[in-house]
Amino acid sequence: MLHLFRMLQTPQIEDHALLHLDDGIREAVMILRENGVETVESCQGGAGHAFPEPTIRFSGGKEEGYRALSVALKNNLRVIELRRVWPVQDDEPTGPYWDMTFVLG
Repeated sequence: MLHLFRMLQTPQIEDHALLHLDDGIREAVMILRENGVETVESCQGGAGHAFPEPTIRFSGGKEEGYRALSVALKNNLRVIELRRVWPVQDDEPTGPYWDMTFVLG
């Protein structure tokens, strides 16, 4: 029964996150997600935002960055950088994650 409860809750959490995307990065996030990229964080960038430039953070192994880049380029997203990151939280590295930055507009 607990498994069924978790299955029912997951779409609500996912939908909640999608409802709170920055307008400036929404299209890029949706394109990546529709193509199976597991996004974990995104920001349209700029003053008062988490990242200085439009950025999508996603998870996956060594090959996932290249696959996500291919998806982005095939969909005419203007990628300016792809990097592998290990954010440091509480003096410990986390991740790794992939960060993809864009020129929007």
